Amino acid sequence: MMLQKKNIKPNIKSPVRFAAVMISLTVLLVFGLILNINTGSVDIGTKEVFSMIGKSVLCGIKNIFSGGKFNDELSQIVNSSTESQIIFSIRMPRMLLAAILGGALSVSGFLLQTFFRNPIAGPFVLGISSGAKMLVGITLIFLSGFIGYINPWMLVVAAFFGSLVITMVVVLFSGRVKNMSMLLVIGIMVGYICSAITDFCITFANDHDILNLTGWSMGTFSGADWESVVLSAAICIPAFFICWLISKPMEAYSLGEGYAKSMGISIKPFCVILILLSSILSATVTAIAGPVSFVGIAVPHITRTMLKSSKPYFVIPASFVMGAVFCVFCDLLARTVFAPTEMAISTVTSIFGAPIVIYIMVKRKKQEG
Repeated sequence: MMLQKKNIKPNIKSPVRFAAVMISLTVLLVFGLILNINTGSVDIGTKEVFSMIGKSVLCGIKNIFSGGKFNDELSQIVNSSTESQIIFSIRMPRMLLAAILGGALSVSGFLLQTFFRNPIAGPFVLGISSGAKMLVGITLIFLSGFIGYINPWMLVVAAFFGSLVITMVVVLFSGRVKNMSMLLVIGIMVGYICSAITDFCITFANDHDILNLTGWSMGTFSGADWESVVLSAAICIPAFFICWLISKPMEAYSLGEGYAKSMGISIKPFCVILILLSSILSATVTAIAGPVSFVGIAVPHITRTMLKSSKPYFVIPASFVMGAVFCVFCDLLARTVFAPTEMAISTVTSIFGAPIVIYIMVKRKKQEG
């Protein structure tokens, strides 16, 4: 009987802890979203915020079921005052974008950590974000001169190919380098090369493009609109659910290729899926918000610590929500600490994320020693 209790206990604890963590993170996320809407150069009361959002949601539901008969009423609510315009046109798209992209970047980091079996692997550190930034920069500078207008989908596609190319380069080196610390150094060097190419291309850009690219290349959620929110949601949310659906094979893969093969998993196709999903998620973030540092490494580590589990089935959804919380609060600090001057989002995420990465590396070194 005692043996049975010991075997059952961990199976009960994991789902309960997962539920507790998810509820806590969701409450924290809702609080962060409300705080983001309230706080800024124009302070808006919580009661007023809930009233405006409630009216717009109800009107939107009626509009959907009536076939668009309430379009004028909905437009009137959104544009009824300066405060409503600030909420619906500036703050709400920005906070939703921060939440979606923060979650996507965290899951992307977890996929890379699973693939390389290394807790310090991430899109920013391995130079993957820099590869996406390079192709997006080239697209913005040179292609916009020919066609005049760049569709956001084109930027995502350019970022995806940039991410994919650099990921493949890192994968090729990973087969030749046994020490993962050396692979990290290679990733950083590849990132520097991509950044140098981007800076070289910026030399040929006009003043307006230089100004936009400089702000974007440091990472920012400013300038967010509903089009970018819809675009990011359309890509990141389906990709997230696909990641969650393959969590069982991912768990088997994390235990070793031999074990994964014994469970009937085809290693090469599965690795391709991991790389493609990670590239899609990190590319979407880079195309829309620019490179955002350390989220992909720090957040999965925090999530695993909170859950006391490395099972992808639990870590993937918890990482998504934790990434959303992390980026929402970091963005709040970025735009309010030195207001009206706004910091780059990567500045804030680096302040909180870099110490976590240092801690992981020191801990890993002690374990190896």
